[in-house]
Amino acid sequence: MEVLDLVDRGLLRVVSDTLLQLPYETWNFGDSVAFDAMLEASSALGDPTYARFAHGWARAWATRALPHRRLDCTAPGHAMVRMSSLYHDSHLLTALVGLADYLLSRPRIRGVFATWEHSPLVQPYGPEVLDPREAALAAAPPSGVFVDCLHFDPPFFTSLGELTMTELYWRAGLEQARGYVELLQSASGLFDHFVLEGEEATFGPGWGRGQGWALLGLLDVLEAAQRLRLDNESQMTVGLLSGAVSKLVSAMVVLQRDDGHWYAAVNHPHSGDEYSTTAFMAYGMSRALRMGLVSGSAVSRAVGQARSAVLGSITAEGRLEKVSAAVMACTRASHYQHVPIDFLVPWGQGPAILALTEALYAS
Repeated sequence: MEVLDLVDRGLLRVVSDTLLQLPYETWNFGDSVAFDAMLEASSALGDPTYARFAHGWARAWATRALPHRRLDCTAPGHAMVRMSSLYHDSHLLTALVGLADYLLSRPRIRGVFATWEHSPLVQPYGPEVLDPREAALAAAPPSGVFVDCLHFDPPFFTSLGELTMTELYWRAGLEQARGYVELLQSASGLFDHFVLEGEEATFGPGWGRGQGWALLGLLDVLEAAQRLRLDNESQMTVGLLSGAVSKLVSAMVVLQRDDGHWYAAVNHPHSGDEYSTTAFMAYGMSRALRMGLVSGSAVSRAVGQARSAVLGSITAEGRLEKVSAAVMACTRASHYQHVPIDFLVPWGQGPAILALTEALYAS
């Protein structure tokens, strides 16, 4: 094993400290990866500060968890399950069980829990405008399923099911992960951003950070599944999810730039820089290698290039550069090629920390 040297540990601490200053909501999109990163930073640095911060935030939520609300689907459930075990926190665990039961009660779209009752569609970034059909959808948006939530629901259900030994939860996690793959992964291996109720087509092809949400969510589910006793049907689902990881990683390896980064819309060179994607991939691809889900020199080389690119894109103040704003959702593909960048946000800092801590396990 390669251990982070003193310079890297110092950098990791500087980046991790930024997480303590960011605004979080209980709950909203994009925060979950930062809470995962807090736990990993404490483990890597031998400093409980970050995990305790995360636990305090989670415990505060648990005291007011009821009534549940729609955005609770974005809670960092997987991280909170880990916290409930780490701190032997039965009160947090009880709140998580209640959250899981609420989330299981939502309506579905082709088997996957609907993220929104009315999807928050926006006008496109950039010069293009919505056509009449798209404008009608934006004016009266239907419910939808969004790839971000592959990092929320499936890992939460699977890890909670493992911890509580409740088949209902872990089976839901596997089924939901499979549903996301079947709904949103294209033949290319990349994931589209979302699908709307009543619409056959998917939307948001090639969104870079979306590939990161998908990859990390699948890895969390598969890691828990390795520790579960699964029947034949569930093992078949695991095989499908493993194949989805392999296809996604293969697609991203081909699309990586010579400098180790990816474009904001990974298959559109004119979409410009966006570095959170690189951090997600430096971590996710390396983790997939460790788990035996992918192999080969091409993937190893891509990991090394991505890790170097991340290290070269962190400022002295610990900020990952060129991270885009919240992308939101739009039916116009060009939207994803014009999202503004240069934001200090959980979905940039969290993946950067995970990429640095993953170096602890690199051979």
